[in-house]
Amino acid sequence: MTDTGEEMQALVVRLRTVEQERDAWRTRCAGLAGERDSEREQARRLRGSGSYRLGRTLVSFAREPLQGPPRLIRRLVGRIRRRPDAPARRTRTAKRPLPARLYVAMGLDLPALRELVQTLRRRLTVEPDHRAVVLTDNPEFSLLRKAGLILEYLPDRWTWERHRPDRAWDEVLAGRLSRLYAEHAATHVVFVDPERPPALTDLLDDTTPSAPGSLQQT
Repeated sequence: MTDTGEEMQALVVRLRTVEQERDAWRTRCAGLAGERDSEREQARRLRGSGSYRLGRTLVSFAREPLQGPPRLIRRLVGRIRRRPDAPARRTRTAKRPLPARLYVAMGLDLPALRELVQTLRRRLTVEPDHRAVVLTDNPEFSLLRKAGLILEYLPDRWTWERHRPDRAWDEVLAGRLSRLYAEHAATHVVFVDPERPPALTDLLDDTTPSAPGSLQQT
């Protein structure tokens, strides 16, 4: 190949390189132009929004507060005056538990005990002024656990004396009542007559107050 042919080949390669660089710059310029147009559109929308106008007005007012239009000043002052006070922080107060009342239900079979528990639930639904703690000698008391009351168990007199003849059942009952009275901060002790369990009206009428620190029998 002659020198003239080699020079022509080099010029062709150079021309192609220049054309590729040109196309790359055109593509880049087109992308930049698109970004420019997008930024311009966003700026135009921002300038047309109420938030932008309000911000500019507030900045101008902050720089020269006495040079603002009287109408704007009156509007801003009126908004400041109408601003509600911050609500006071509420302090959580501990809710005091309700006092308890002990119901000594000895000698009741399971149906009678269930009826008593249901009656107590209705009583507390009508007037929830205390917590009911039921002391029973029925060994099937666990079947009534889901009733929502506090159920305590003490074996009946015959069972206790058969297994523990060394200690009187009356003393055990008195000690158990004293402990339950103190644990639940009770105000009353109600002894249920197994022959005549209280009705709902009887429980609602029982409003006699109890002296603090004593066991009141009803």
